[in-house]
Amino acid sequence: MKSKVAARVTSLLLVGLVCAAEARGEDVAKQGEVLLNDDFAGTTLNPAWKVTHPTFTVVDGVLQGSQTKPTHGAVAQVNVGAKNVGVEFQFKLHTASSINAVLDDDDYKEGHAGHICRVSLRPKQVFLGDDKERMRHTIEVMRKDPARKAEVDALVAGRSLNIPARLVPEQWYRLRLQVIGDELSVSLDDKPLGTLKSSGIGHPIKTTFHFTVSGGDALFDDVRLWKIAPQ
Repeated sequence: MKSKVAARVTSLLLVGLVCAAEARGEDVAKQGEVLLNDDFAGTTLNPAWKVTHPTFTVVDGVLQGSQTKPTHGAVAQVNVGAKNVGVEFQFKLHTASSINAVLDDDDYKEGHAGHICRVSLRPKQVFLGDDKERMRHTIEVMRKDPARKAEVDALVAGRSLNIPARLVPEQWYRLRLQVIGDELSVSLDDKPLGTLKSSGIGHPIKTTFHFTVSGGDALFDDVRLWKIAPQ
């Protein structure tokens, strides 16, 4: 991946909430069991990946996610089975409108599709979300009633963080996200972006991690997942 690293533009503009908690990294969070380390060196997709919505393929040594059905983005997931998790990957937005990196509990039935927390990547924004608390079925029902907007807004206040960004579609980046307790921290090319602290993030188990690619094609490489050992 040396060529991709060399190709990165160093003038990336990122303005967001930066707090002291962002500094916690692998020097503080002890790395535990490695769950996945995939550089897509072969010609077929590692069987650890389960594609639930097409299409994901290995092309020229990278993973390509392509939304090929209009009703849902492309989804590929891998098993996790931990509360505290680290994820690192290289990505290129390419023609996609967004990439979502999501941790789920497939057995959690009170919220949309078992989603627990996510990082969303768009050309002008990085978004951190506590999906468990902001996407509960009860809240989704309330959203359908315009008269309850203020009530919904109060319930989801503090459950997400928007970070303005400039992500060049044809540029490779490396993103790292870490979930430790009720905090979701994100860095891009080793630069801290922000930390969201919200109770739903501390859900006791994340059974799976998945990518969702919407609106076109996105590329991934050097995907690594690991458990973070208790401190």
